Order: sequence, then C-alpha cells, then structure tokens
Amino acid sequence: MNFDSRGIPGVSVVTTGFTDAVEVQSKAIGFEPAVIFTPHPIQNRTADELKKIADDVIEPVLKLLQSN
Repeated sequence: MNFDSRGIPGVSVVTTGFTDAVEVQSKAIGFEPAVIFTPHPIQNRTADELKKIADDVIEPVLKLLQSN
C-alpha cells in the first residue's frame, strides 16, 4: 500500500486463508488493494507445488501491475 501512495503499482499475493483479513483491513484503512489469492496453506507445499502456484499467478500479477 505504501507503494501505491507513492505512485508505484503493487500487488499483494495472499493465501485464501486470509481473504477475510484482507477485506476487513482494506475497509478499515479505506484502500482497495490489488490482490491475488493463492491456495492455502503454503508452508507444507513441495518445491514443485510452489512452482506451480507461482506459475499460475504470475500472469494475473503482471496484468494487475500493468493496469495501475
């Protein structure tokens, strides 16, 4: 969010376990962040699973960065 206030586009990558937290915090501070959600949890994933998650979100992240 600090990036956006300085005119630098940013995207938060958050697991689906935190969707409610993102919504509540966004409303509390009056800011609608660019967010991409990934499957939850992350910590027990293999390297191959993490690579697949990263591969799946890279295009949406880049698209959001370019749209800001």
